[in-house]
Amino acid sequence: MEAIAKATNVKISSQKAKLVMDLIRGLLYGEARELLRYTNKRSAGLIYKVLESARANAEQLAEKENVIVDVDELWVKACYADTGVTKHRRRVRPAPMGRAYRERRHYSHLTVVVSTEKRADKKARKALAE
Repeated sequence: MEAIAKATNVKISSQKAKLVMDLIRGLLYGEARELLRYTNKRSAGLIYKVLESARANAEQLAEKENVIVDVDELWVKACYADTGVTKHRRRVRPAPMGRAYRERRHYSHLTVVVSTEKRADKKARKALAE
């Protein structure tokens, strides 16, 4: 069973969010949760909320289908950050040769997929790749 959680238009650049998402991809839910709690990056708190939402979605989906889901069996199947809208503020910054650049604020869409399906171990993945 898979559960998806998304956060749209989060005020952080997708490049910065991807640095933290690479850390938790493929980990068990508990390990990913603890890693995010003690990671010293601003995006870790935002991704933590999305991970908790994915867990809650998995529990709700399991209750709907009359299936028991153990939180310890959940693992992060996929997580990624896409670029959101780039808003231009009505402020300018000095630029070379007397020009002015508008300030940009980068937003991103965060997605986390958790699953209870058995994950293939590293040796099996290498065998499939070859």
